[in-house]
Amino acid sequence: MHSVEKQPKPFRSAPRCGAKTRSGSPCMSPAVSGKARCRMHGGAKGSGAPKGQSNGSFKHGLWTAEAAQLRRECRLVLELSRESLKGAR
Repeated sequence: MHSVEKQPKPFRSAPRCGAKTRSGSPCMSPAVSGKARCRMHGGAKGSGAPKGQSNGSFKHGLWTAEAAQLRRECRLVLELSRESLKGAR
């Protein structure tokens, strides 16, 4: 890491990110202008998950009432067919 004194003055006076690093110390990178975090900790444009359906925030239909009813009916048919096979032996 570079010494702070070797950095240009505007860089030294910029607000710091402050996010906690893996070592537990605060990140000393400059925050992105208008943001509270540096580009590595979520201050960059486009950082974060996409909104809505492009992030998987939608229903898939597996647990709808219709799907649950269909599974119950299939289970019943399977049970009845197994019982009929037992009786045929």
